Amino acid sequence: MTAAGWPDLAFAVTLGIALAACAGLRAWLPLLMAGAAARLGWLELGASFEFLASGRALVLFGVASVVEIAADKVPALDHLLDVISTVLRPAAGSLLAASVLWPVKDPLAALALGVAVGAPTALAPHALKVMARAASTTFTAGFANPVISVVEDGLVIFLFVVAVVVPLLVVMGLATVMVLLYLRWRRRPAPVAAS
Repeated sequence: MTAAGWPDLAFAVTLGIALAACAGLRAWLPLLMAGAAARLGWLELGASFEFLASGRALVLFGVASVVEIAADKVPALDHLLDVISTVLRPAAGSLLAASVLWPVKDPLAALALGVAVGAPTALAPHALKVMARAASTTFTAGFANPVISVVEDGLVIFLFVVAVVVPLLVVMGLATVMVLLYLRWRRRPAPVAAS
């Protein structure tokens, strides 16, 4: 890769991280949106990942998105979905990240880089989602879970649109949220030992 390719690669990696973060909340919806955006010419995919924009893939992603979104609104199913998604969401994040690494001409290298940046990026929002859902279930007996799920749906769509338009803003925003959550976690009071 020539020096002129580095800005393209930096942009592609940043976009990959931003899209992988979307997959941390929903596995299938970001894949559906990426495939649709690529089909409309709004998103460039690597040659080996153009199948994401195929009719079959879009139908599969569409059906899976409907099932995932509907199941996430049911308090008993949402926890089961989170358990299954502990593997599925990082995999989707890896695929999304790899798919936009078009400056990397070797598909295996793109996939390896996609896994390296996509899996941990998707796992972080997924872990936060699981903790928020557990707290919601504890404090509201699960009644707030469908409302939180609708907010997550909107957040995925918003983050995806912003990621495609300005991926660096999404990465900076996610990094800020992660730092603030970490600082808040560090400042929490220590548990009082029972005597």
